[in-house]
Amino acid sequence: MKRSCFLMCIMFVPSLFAQNYISKVWQSDNGDGTYTNPVLYADYSDPDVIRVGEDFYMTVSSFNCTPGLPILHSKDLVNWEIVNYALEKQIPEEVFNKPQHSKGVWAPSIRYHKNEFYIYWGDPDFGVYMIKTNDVYGKWSKPILVLEGKGIIDPCPLWDAENTYLIHAWAGSRAGINSMLTMRTMNAEGTTVLDDGKNVFDGHGKHHTVEGPKLYKKGSYYYILAPAGGVERGWQLALRSKNIYGPYEEKIVLEQGSTAINGPHQGAWVTSAYGTSWFVHFQDQAVYGRVLWLEPMSWKNNWPVVGEDLDGNGVGEPILAYEKPVQGMPITSPKEDDEFDNGKPGLQWQWYANASVKWSAQIPGTDYLRLFAISKKEEPNLWNVPNLLLQKLPAPNFKTTTKVTLTTEWNTPGKIAGLIMMGQSYAYIGIAYHDEKYWVQQVICNKAIEGLEEKIIDEKELKSNTVFLRMKVSAPNANCVFSYSEDGKIFKEIGTGFIAEKDLWISAKMGVFCVSEKNVRMGGYADFDWFKVEK
Repeated sequence: MKRSCFLMCIMFVPSLFAQNYISKVWQSDNGDGTYTNPVLYADYSDPDVIRVGEDFYMTVSSFNCTPGLPILHSKDLVNWEIVNYALEKQIPEEVFNKPQHSKGVWAPSIRYHKNEFYIYWGDPDFGVYMIKTNDVYGKWSKPILVLEGKGIIDPCPLWDAENTYLIHAWAGSRAGINSMLTMRTMNAEGTTVLDDGKNVFDGHGKHHTVEGPKLYKKGSYYYILAPAGGVERGWQLALRSKNIYGPYEEKIVLEQGSTAINGPHQGAWVTSAYGTSWFVHFQDQAVYGRVLWLEPMSWKNNWPVVGEDLDGNGVGEPILAYEKPVQGMPITSPKEDDEFDNGKPGLQWQWYANASVKWSAQIPGTDYLRLFAISKKEEPNLWNVPNLLLQKLPAPNFKTTTKVTLTTEWNTPGKIAGLIMMGQSYAYIGIAYHDEKYWVQQVICNKAIEGLEEKIIDEKELKSNTVFLRMKVSAPNANCVFSYSEDGKIFKEIGTGFIAEKDLWISAKMGVFCVSEKNVRMGGYADFDWFKVEK
């Protein structure tokens, strides 16, 4: 546990708490008025961004992880921090109490209308949901099912004078059709769809897999900004019409072109308080997920121009560095480190399914995270275990370290707690108890998604029930090397290297856990003192 004298010391340095968190492993802000892409080298997929006054707010897909719909805030579109989650639990709760890989929250849209924030998202199995609030930092409303149906995804609303519209795409896996965009009307409150809709764009032929539409109005034109071509190799499409139902003219406005930046697409147009236009989008980085890019955007002949036309074909390409949209804002990053103040995980963490109060103590006044050894029940591995506490990978190269103490209660074997790299295959370093001794283990589970069992690759005897666990991650494939220490100073490698694998539609994720094998006596817990990310 952290020493109490440290707590007493920091009471006399209140300014520390006011400082922005700055990542030690990835920083986009160059400190000279420019930035370098990616803005965030983490899995912020399907981003949507709005500006309210001088503040920018972003939300992204969260799939099956909860809390869902992270809310990020920025003053300049470069420096971001996580400030809230809009969705405490996914519904139907009984479905999402167990991990639902690749399901849940797909491609949300965030909007500000009549002093309220709205988020719409499509759940491919249930339909379009909406939540709202008048305090983006506070509690959001319960989800409302605006449009029921399978395969209805990527919704985006538009309030236009007396009319309210909702555009969406289709998931072929559920709807039997894709590459189509459909426009519907809603009531003024945006709580229910009023008609069967009209198809306004057919991407078959030139723009397969057109999806993720964002609907805007500028001057006399309606604009639909939509990605096409798929996540890994796609492009960004702009559609325009003076009638919301079309017909729409089309133009590719962003592509890889002559650059090495694959699949630059799917995102949001946003303006600064100075009237300049910007486009926030993702780029697929395989195991690291879909990382966040920021492009300058201008207008020519009533068409958006995104990035720079580097090869002269009239289509924009992503840029590596540029002037920041807003100057003079301090450098800040989404948090990665955690001291677990008051026994709670920070906003960077998500569970693998709807959370339960039974999984952790979270007692005010404590300075460690206590995870209880929840039974895996009949699961052969951790793939469908909900009580994994995970966060996004923050950079191509980094190392993370945690200090953990395992208490088995009644000297019961079959409990383990550790530091994990989670994906379709996974690996971890953990502390376990058996044969009346504590052991540090390196464990790998290949093809966890197929139900294969874990294998202990190596284990070493420990002198106590406290150990420091470390995982070093290296590009280009997120190669993981595990090590441990009994004094926090000298670390020894254990086991073999592991090439991380992404989950379904999301990156690999790192984090901590504490579980119990089935048919083992109840009890036991792990206290994680802190979690640090550094180079």
